[in-house]
Amino acid sequence: MEILATEEARRLIAERGGRVYVSVKKAACCGGLRTLSTRTSVPHDDGYRSLGSDAGFELFVPQDLAPLPATLEIDAHRFPRRIEAYWNGCAWVD
Repeated sequence: MEILATEEARRLIAERGGRVYVSVKKAACCGGLRTLSTRTSVPHDDGYRSLGSDAGFELFVPQDLAPLPATLEIDAHRFPRRIEAYWNGCAWVD
């Protein structure tokens, strides 16, 4: 999996501890559309695996997440200041 992260995202992740957790949320509506959720604090459950720190930060995804995307894009937004992840360029998961 290729991880593409903007410089702004790398700075924000570094400011918040150097780790980012990406998970998949399934919506109750819209046919169960699955979107990505990110956080920089440790989740309460331990069901995450590390994909390493080749991108300049440590990336964690759910242990049962398969298949992985070809590309995971990480970006930062200003208002509110947050990290966003995109699966193969999309905000949702196929």
